[in-house]
Amino acid sequence: MSLRRVGGLAAVALAGVLWLSCGEVYRPVVIPTTLTPPTPANFHEVFGIAANAPFNFGAALQIDVSGDSEIGAANMGVNPTHAAILPSNSRVFVASAGASLCGGDTDLVTSFTPAADSRAATGLGTPITFSFPNIGGSQSSADITAISEAGNLVTVALTAPLSNAGVGGSLTISGVVIPGVSGTNPGYNGCFQIVAVNGTTVQYANPTAGLNAGSGGTATVPTFCPYLPDFVATTQNTAVYVASYGTEGYPNCSLPGNLGGTDSVALLNTATNAITNIAYLYPQSSSPAPHPVAMVETPNALNLYVLNQGTNTVLDLSPIDLSTLTTIPVGNTPAWATVRPDGQRLYVITQGDGQLYTIRTDTNAIVSNQSVGGPGANFVLYDKSRNRLYVTNPNAGAVYVFSATTDPPTLMATLAIPAPPISASATNCATYTCAYSSVMPVSVAALPDGTRFYVSSYVTGTATLTGSPATCPDLTVTAPGCVIPQVTVYDAATFAVRTTVFPLLSPTVISPTPGFAVAPSAFCAPVVPYTPANARFRMSAVAAVDSSRVYTSMCDGGWVAIVNTTASAISSGTNNSSDVLVSDLPAPFSAAAPVNGVPPLQNPLFLLTGQ
Repeated sequence: MSLRRVGGLAAVALAGVLWLSCGEVYRPVVIPTTLTPPTPANFHEVFGIAANAPFNFGAALQIDVSGDSEIGAANMGVNPTHAAILPSNSRVFVASAGASLCGGDTDLVTSFTPAADSRAATGLGTPITFSFPNIGGSQSSADITAISEAGNLVTVALTAPLSNAGVGGSLTISGVVIPGVSGTNPGYNGCFQIVAVNGTTVQYANPTAGLNAGSGGTATVPTFCPYLPDFVATTQNTAVYVASYGTEGYPNCSLPGNLGGTDSVALLNTATNAITNIAYLYPQSSSPAPHPVAMVETPNALNLYVLNQGTNTVLDLSPIDLSTLTTIPVGNTPAWATVRPDGQRLYVITQGDGQLYTIRTDTNAIVSNQSVGGPGANFVLYDKSRNRLYVTNPNAGAVYVFSATTDPPTLMATLAIPAPPISASATNCATYTCAYSSVMPVSVAALPDGTRFYVSSYVTGTATLTGSPATCPDLTVTAPGCVIPQVTVYDAATFAVRTTVFPLLSPTVISPTPGFAVAPSAFCAPVVPYTPANARFRMSAVAAVDSSRVYTSMCDGGWVAIVNTTASAISSGTNNSSDVLVSDLPAPFSAAAPVNGVPPLQNPLFLLTGQ
């Protein structure tokens, strides 16, 4: 037999063997998945802070960007208000403004180390606290002879003056009785911030309206000297700065100065974990209280700018010893600020009159002030990838985009945020008359890759029907004035709307299955001017450093929405597209009373990008 013939027979035999054995060996099969998998990327992180039920400890949480999961949470102080991270990403600092208001504790700042890059959630590092010197004298109490409410202002008549009651301090009401109502009335009982004191009459604001007059019970002022820390800032690894909203003339505060106010800026030493210096921003007897509400430090650590909404000024403090270098008068109610990356320009937003101020940091001279839609402007973001400023004004329903490559900045676009795309089939508006507020943008996140920016906004909605209680347009929510959040995605090059991420509530995560709205929380509603007794951020948005995700917090709902900005190369199907909702992460559970056996979620307030 020839060699060619032998080879041919061998080839046929081998093919037959392979054919016979096909059913006995593994044959790889490619099955497309319709779900976008987690990003197999390097370890990145985003942090959030959340407030608990009134006068209970809030929390901080860390989100793993690539895993779309929470990998650590820990208690912070009462009513966390703001957070900052060291440039080295080694520690996060959280200011909490509510402990001395009635929480039975001193005001404090808390720091923690982030969870490490690991296949398993390692949790946040043990928190370290920085306490203020706010232990005061003895508390005072007096019996209540009469208590009544007009609007949201409660007037309390007492049998004797409260020796240490002061405006801005706290007042605990307990045991009030209303005629015709069995037991004590929870609408009056609680802890509140004092707005006026006149002998035996004390007044405070109560978020619960419509209370009938009553009497009896006790009014008590605790033993603390309130500082109310509300903002954290730093560009250094060795020092962190904390602004305290402060109170004036509070009898528990044994402090020097004209009015003994605690409006101040504190220096935290990160090596010794102690407050090493406090600069008190005392008002003169004829001046209003400063009430610092925001800060920003220049990258070279030569200037620390402090925004004082009470005096409509920006203070330039020395980061070394907190001495005042310059006082810069600005418009009504400065609210937010940012510094150009080269440190040469400071940008300040004034909420009361809606102005964008540009200030030279070498001379502290005002270069310009430009309108950003009138009163209401509340936030400014510097986009490093495109050298732009994004300013939100919820009252105007718009975002103002400026080029920071010119001096003063050049207005590039005024973007009216479109209303949420609410489906008629998801509402009860066929029967009820539905009314919506205008769209209120409150935060912007820009992708570091410069391709898109994301605007977090909301509307409120109420549905009415003659003879029936008012409700929400959403079939799944009964509370009138419900909050309807959304994220609008813009192309950074053209300012065109790419899409709207809506609804922000995932039916695969939230139970019972949600619609598009959440019940409103009185704590989350914005208050102008800001006070530490209320939430500062109804929604807060940030982008991951790798541009793969955008996050937005929803204070009223208790969730953080995760938006995937990229499509996956290993997934297919209708769900695999960019700028879609991936999931909702819950804030830690609250200490408030359970609803139907389930504790409510805390209110997420502010998000911060890590490494």
